[in-house]
Amino acid sequence: MTNRKKGLSAIIGLVATGIMSVSCVHAQSGSTIAAPQFTGAAPQFANAAPQFVNAAPQFGSADVFQPAFNSAAPAASQGREGGLLGNWLPSRANVGEDPWTLFGRRDNGLNVGGWFSAGYHEESNGLFNTTPDSFSLHQAWLFAERAADGSNGLDFGWRFDGVYGTDGPDTQAFGNSGPTFDLNPNFTRGGQFGWAIPQAYGEVASGKWNVKVGHFYTLVGYEVVTAPDNFFYSHSITSFNSEPFTHTGAIATYSVNDDFTLYGGWTAGWDSGFDFAAGSNFLGGFSRSLSDDATLTYITTFGDFGARSAGNDDAYSHSIVLDMQLTENLNWVVQSDLLRIGSTGEDNIGLNQYLIYTASDTLSYGTRLEWWKADEVTGFAPHGGIFPAGGGSHSYYETTFGMNYKIDRNITLRPEYRVDWSPALGYSEGFFGMDVIATF
Repeated sequence: MTNRKKGLSAIIGLVATGIMSVSCVHAQSGSTIAAPQFTGAAPQFANAAPQFVNAAPQFGSADVFQPAFNSAAPAASQGREGGLLGNWLPSRANVGEDPWTLFGRRDNGLNVGGWFSAGYHEESNGLFNTTPDSFSLHQAWLFAERAADGSNGLDFGWRFDGVYGTDGPDTQAFGNSGPTFDLNPNFTRGGQFGWAIPQAYGEVASGKWNVKVGHFYTLVGYEVVTAPDNFFYSHSITSFNSEPFTHTGAIATYSVNDDFTLYGGWTAGWDSGFDFAAGSNFLGGFSRSLSDDATLTYITTFGDFGARSAGNDDAYSHSIVLDMQLTENLNWVVQSDLLRIGSTGEDNIGLNQYLIYTASDTLSYGTRLEWWKADEVTGFAPHGGIFPAGGGSHSYYETTFGMNYKIDRNITLRPEYRVDWSPALGYSEGFFGMDVIATF
């Protein structure tokens, strides 16, 4: 690492050295994972995150199919009552208020909004952030929607999302076999920039039922594509390599009661557009509140994933997410994913943990620790890693330490320090990154 990078990372390390000791204890308990080797003082990072919504994901929101962040901190942690980690930054008077919106929400239910996400990172591992040593626009996002509300009987709605930036090509319908929908040369621009249409659907709701038809975000996993709904600037290995981002088809949600929600539907494979020959699979599962402070979500897909399963119907995946509010300020999330495709031999399994502490209404810290095991079929070998001779499955590790700082109710900074390593592939790399998100 150059002296410039070391100097920048050292400054960041001063912010969060204390939280690293907590994170290391968390990572070592009951674990046989070898820690990465650092040369010199390793900058540590600690971030705390907004609290998570424990209820099942609801349709019509910006991250419809994912457990989402609730950006408002608990009432007891408002202002300067954040304790040791929260009192060193000033409270912002308007942070606890609803975010300002350019268009506002109309009486007829129409909602138009979006955000800009731009950032810098020292290195790239190929997981979304692909333009190292440069400040890049990742997401210029605009959405328009009218959410269907079935509380008073039958109602209809729709949603459309468009995005431009370096994240655009990664969210196109690359599960199709050829140019179609937004997987199109006209949507791609130079310098790894491009356009994408991650959502375009209609929906109908009545009572406890909601049905979406069209192109929509996946139910699978914990992290999402939309920047404001993730705590970290970077993405987990599992979310990028073992999960879809979008689907095209139909998905139904049935709210059995306040604690139990069922999902079920059909989609044309993984990450496909309106090419219904791309694949054919089931998508569904459930979300169950185990207590006031814990929610378990299980989502599965099986069948023909399209390009991912080479047109064969022997593919299976699942994602299990346990979201626990340990204290008023401390949130712990455990996720495990499995992906198996018989015809191609792809076999992936992952275990992710997120520990997030909300210090105040402006400041939060968090750490992510991940183990992911896969074979060479997936083809993931970042940082100059080399697959060992003889093939087989290999383990990958990453840990990320970060912080979220809300400048005001619409602007958030997300600095982080991340370490990727794999003894089998022979690499170990630590690097700093930070982005800024401005919503409107």
